[in-house]
Amino acid sequence: MKIGVPTEVKNHEYRVGITPVGVHELVGHGHEVLIQKGAGLGSSITDEEFVSQGARIIDSADDVWGEADMVMKVKEPVKEEYHRLREGLTLFTYLHLAADQPLTDELVATKVTGIAYETVQLPSGMLPLLYPMSEVAGCLAPQVGAHSMMRPYGGRGVLMGGVGGVANAKVVVLGAGVAGQNAANIALGMGADVTLLDTDLDKLRMSFWRYDNRVHQIASSALAVREQVLQADLVIGTVLVPGAKAPKLVTDEMVAAMKPGSVLVDVAIDQGGCFEGSRPTTHADPTFTVHNSIYYCVANMPGAVPNTSTWALTNATLGYAVKLADKGWQQAMRDDRALAFGLNTHAGEVTCPGVAEAFGMECADTAAIVA
Repeated sequence: MKIGVPTEVKNHEYRVGITPVGVHELVGHGHEVLIQKGAGLGSSITDEEFVSQGARIIDSADDVWGEADMVMKVKEPVKEEYHRLREGLTLFTYLHLAADQPLTDELVATKVTGIAYETVQLPSGMLPLLYPMSEVAGCLAPQVGAHSMMRPYGGRGVLMGGVGGVANAKVVVLGAGVAGQNAANIALGMGADVTLLDTDLDKLRMSFWRYDNRVHQIASSALAVREQVLQADLVIGTVLVPGAKAPKLVTDEMVAAMKPGSVLVDVAIDQGGCFEGSRPTTHADPTFTVHNSIYYCVANMPGAVPNTSTWALTNATLGYAVKLADKGWQQAMRDDRALAFGLNTHAGEVTCPGVAEAFGMECADTAAIVA
């Protein structure tokens, strides 16, 4: 199989879809890896490093997409890439379709086989290809929140750790999954007063032991969210429903009653965001104001630390990429049900229930397609 890896084109997206280790593995299995010239430079990976492991460097994105049987990316295709989508192509990347009807419509129209990293799901419920980027985004959220809380950037002028005689910043984390636990960990390390909310009591119990009861845990409810948000200096939203739009937990009415200069970081923005006022932003222009609060809603947060993110992502995706290349996507999904959950579109049909529900579309039966 020919696996194409184009340069990412989203605003300030420096990650790349594969590392030299990934190239070595795929080439060792008899496949050809085509990489767009300079695609790895943002992640501090040179063309020479890719070539040394057997990759072929191609000058243009059109040629990478046109020659490949399967394209491996990091972020979903944006409008300027739509013309490269075609029937017979397998696309293996983050898609987040439930928050992106134009891309959904395009993948359906072009009959692309779209396999989304974020919906590959193990029997335990774990999302193995979302996990590493959730770790990174969770770790970044308190950092960008602390930056935005500084007065020159519109915030309240609150220091995360406080100083003697002055209260620490109050950080509220919505969702105790991978991103939420990592956000709580970093915020705690920065000295903040951290409260974690989730509907899953097992996750809250885990955080109790993990943080030696230094992080407050509260069972999430509409009233609990409201009470905590109104007290917060920084709110980090990390809630996730696999493959579907994120629920809106923080309303504009709540935000209007928050402390002036408070900050909200929406890690769930790829799936539509969990704050009512959220809209995607970029690293070039990351924040905006709702009432008197600062929103940070960058849709590719891990792109800010591309070297770490690229290696972490390939560590997770490589095993699945090898299965897809060795067996073809149908046989690979027959052999691995977790991978079958990743199928979002095929032959002009939507195959992910969460995406179909978001746009009122029919949902094809993945099991029948794979069989």
